[in-house]
Amino acid sequence: MRRALLATAVVVAIGAAAVPAQAGSTGPRDVHPSLRSSLVAFYDFDHPMPSDPALEADQGRSGTEIELVNGGAAMRVPDRAYPGGRKVLQTRPVAAGTTDDWKAGIWSASGVRTLRAFNAAEGTTVMGWFKRSMDGPAAGFNAIGLTGVLTGDSDGHAVRALLELIDVNGTLRLVALGRRIDGGNSQTFAANEDWRTLLPRDQWVHLTATFDFTAGTMALYRNGKAVEGFYTRTDDPWLINGPGPHVTTATDPRGIKIGGSFPWQGSPDRNPCDCRMDALMLLDRSLPAREVASQYRFMTRG
Repeated sequence: MRRALLATAVVVAIGAAAVPAQAGSTGPRDVHPSLRSSLVAFYDFDHPMPSDPALEADQGRSGTEIELVNGGAAMRVPDRAYPGGRKVLQTRPVAAGTTDDWKAGIWSASGVRTLRAFNAAEGTTVMGWFKRSMDGPAAGFNAIGLTGVLTGDSDGHAVRALLELIDVNGTLRLVALGRRIDGGNSQTFAANEDWRTLLPRDQWVHLTATFDFTAGTMALYRNGKAVEGFYTRTDDPWLINGPGPHVTTATDPRGIKIGGSFPWQGSPDRNPCDCRMDALMLLDRSLPAREVASQYRFMTRG
C-alpha cells in the first residue's frame, strides 16, 4: 500500500502537471488516430519508470503510472500479443490464503486525480489483449478479474467499468460490468457464447467493453466484432429513467485494477487471474462498433 500511495503522489505531482508527449498529435504508435484524443490511459508494458521498474509509465494523456504488484519488474515477460508488441504483463495467483498474487494497478483513498476524465463521465471503454492460462476461478472465488476502473468510493474492488469473467446464474461468462453511481447498483452484460471459446487457453484475444451511462447500454467485442449477450438485470440499476444526460458520480476514481482486486502490496486478494495482458486502454467515451473494429485492425495489420 505504501508504494500505491507513493505512486499516487507522483501522479498528482507530475502527471497532472504535464501531458505526456506520447498523447500528442501523433500519439502512441499502436493506437488508431481517431481514438487518441479519448485515450486516458494506455499500458504496453514496454515503459518501466526510470526511477522504479516496478512502476509502468502511462502512454495515454493522463500520466497515471501503475504498480506491478508483488512481482515487480519480473511481471514484464517476453511475448507477442500483436505485431509490434514486445513485453507483456504476467499476472497470476501465487498461493491460496496469501497476499502475494501478481496483479497490477493503482489505488488511493482520496481518488486518483489524473483519472478525472472518468469523473462525471457519460461513457467509458476498456480494451486490451488477454491470454488466459487457468481453467476456472481460483479456489474460493467465482470470478477471474481482467481490468477495470474503480469507483470513487472503492475499497479496491468495486468498479465503474470492468472486463471480467464471472459466474452468472451458475455459469462462468465473459462480462462487461458497470456502475454509474458510487455505492449504487451495478449492471452486467454477459456473453452468450462459452467463455472458453471466447478466450481459448494460451491464445491471445483482443477484448473490448463499452459503457454508455447516458443510454444505459453496454457492449462486448472480441477481435473487433460484437459479442452477442444479455443483461443480467431487467430493472433500472443505473437509475437513468429520469431526465438526462446521465453521468457517473462526480468523484475521481480511486484507481485501476488489473488481474485481480485491491491493487497494492500486502492487500487481500480477490478473483486473481493467471493471465498475460498487453496494450490495456482506458478511454473516456463509449466507442461505437466501427471504432472498436478500426482499433483491432490497426493493431493487427502489422
